[in-house]
Amino acid sequence: MSTTDILAVGATIAGLTMAFSPVLQIRRMRRTRSSHDVSLQYLGLLCLGFVLWVAYGVSIPNWVIVGTNAASLSVMALTILVALRYRRGGARRAAAALAAPGRATDAGDVAAEGGEAR
Repeated sequence: MSTTDILAVGATIAGLTMAFSPVLQIRRMRRTRSSHDVSLQYLGLLCLGFVLWVAYGVSIPNWVIVGTNAASLSVMALTILVALRYRRGGARRAAAALAAPGRATDAGDVAAEGGEAR
């Protein structure tokens, strides 16, 4: 194997590792049942970057670039969907907790129960 081949394998492994790293964020959101500390704007900009890298990879054609960035785009889109789900669900839980008699009475209590205080 040449040095170039070894570097290509290493770059592919690094790309796939980075592609699946948002799974850690998904795991945290599921564990805490909240996504209030996740920036959707940041994730959206990353998605735009992945789309551009995929387009570039198709244009040259370099299927390693296409594959790793398509995987990154897919996992990042899933991360955004999970974050949106918990943001919408968190607002519903907070409203339900405030409306229920004998339950949370202020935003701090709602946050302690897993809802999102605003």
